[in-house]
Amino acid sequence: MNAIVIGAGIGGMATAIRLQALGFNTTLLDKLDGPGGRAYVHQAEGFIFDMGPTVITVPPFIEELFAINPQASYLQPDFPALADLTHTRRYVELVPLDPFYRIFFADGSNFDYNNDRDHLLREIERLAPEDKAGYLRFERDAKAIFERGFMQLGFTHFGSLLDLLRVAPDLLRLDAVGNLFRFAKKYFTNPKLQQVFSFETLLVGGNPLSVPAIYTMIHFVERTWGVHFAMGGTGALVRGLEKKFLELGGQTRYGVEAARILVNDRTARGVALANGAKLAADLVVSNADYLHTYGRLLASEDRRWHGDWRLKATRLSMSLFVLYFGFKARGDEGERLAHHNILLSERYEALLKEIFTDKKLPADFAHYLHLPTLTDPSLAPPGHHTAYTLVPVPHNGSGLDWSALGPSYAQKALAYLDEAGYLPGLRERLVYTHFITPDYFESVLNSHLGNAFGPEPVLRQTAFFRPHNRSEDVRRLYLVGASYQPGGGLPSVMMSAKMTTRLIAQDFGLS
Repeated sequence: MNAIVIGAGIGGMATAIRLQALGFNTTLLDKLDGPGGRAYVHQAEGFIFDMGPTVITVPPFIEELFAINPQASYLQPDFPALADLTHTRRYVELVPLDPFYRIFFADGSNFDYNNDRDHLLREIERLAPEDKAGYLRFERDAKAIFERGFMQLGFTHFGSLLDLLRVAPDLLRLDAVGNLFRFAKKYFTNPKLQQVFSFETLLVGGNPLSVPAIYTMIHFVERTWGVHFAMGGTGALVRGLEKKFLELGGQTRYGVEAARILVNDRTARGVALANGAKLAADLVVSNADYLHTYGRLLASEDRRWHGDWRLKATRLSMSLFVLYFGFKARGDEGERLAHHNILLSERYEALLKEIFTDKKLPADFAHYLHLPTLTDPSLAPPGHHTAYTLVPVPHNGSGLDWSALGPSYAQKALAYLDEAGYLPGLRERLVYTHFITPDYFESVLNSHLGNAFGPEPVLRQTAFFRPHNRSEDVRRLYLVGASYQPGGGLPSVMMSAKMTTRLIAQDFGLS
């Protein structure tokens, strides 16, 4: 049997690996000239930049993919007993980071965030000793949400409302459905700590002011498995996954764009390419953006459940402005900065409202500053650093003209990093710059309106209410990735791949 996976993002690659191991002759398609999707790699003048995700958590999910073979598909259980990273090390080296993040506040103070409980309590003592007891209560309740929401329900495909109703009482009891920022404020009186224990949903496209508190489980996901970096960058992980897929006998086709999913008798039959070629298949998996899949790849007559009204009602995540830059090292960058740095605005709530609700470009901004050469100097020429700074911005529903705004916004971001003292003298030390805007997400990655993470993870687009991994409209059409269940972030898209492959195995009698 033949399978086609549209999109070589990490979710698409993970699904392709699993399908090939199950015995499907799997072809992986992507319009780019190489794998990765949002995790594509940009190289110029000796600098190597991960263009997208850089925070790697739950290494056992990666180990599971590299351990897969036709005799061991690892579709069950949710968390196989794979004790170390023996298989992973054959493809990529993962190193733990400490701190996970260095979080900077507008007044210049900072908080080093990791999974050491005693360290976290010392950091809280330093900023707001009155909130130590609050953290202990937060820890207790966040752990309960993690154990129910991630360990027990993380791999649940909510295909029917009944699936949701079975677990709703538990989620209500745990206070996991109210908004995350309000949840944090129950435990912390200090505004800085309220931000520390709510900001992480921004890394998966969620507004802390509106995502449900079930996302508190991120704290314990990281407490349990840590935060890691792939030596050589996330691109090295992508290349490892590609190598694994090819070793299993899979086929990749890059530089080809899917134009239409071919449907006959309400069943997916293959894919038509933009170049006019048609590829037959027994099943199709789309790793593409939700609105692109249903709004562009399927003819309107082939979608009833996902009609225009449903697509228009979808609330999309924000987009990103990402500035990639290479610069001459002074040698003291590691004294001020860590590998992952979060630079928060003084106007935390107001800024989030402007981006997510008002669809405005704020006068100030928050940054995620990535400085991977503190861990892996090979990503830049000798005596230099590779870096990127990521700024949340509204998606293209805002009407902003990024072709006009982009260059000046890049200069503004560089000036801030320089003048605020994060990278003093940066502008004089610059060697290379490149940036992407919401236009890149829309035109290159086929994300509707340039959204960066698919449907925004608000309550009405979570669990059962998030697009399903098995199409309701077209038989043998399956979906995987950040747009679908369970959501965005590297662990989630790898979970999505396992969930989707389980559905395929069930439908084809392979389970």
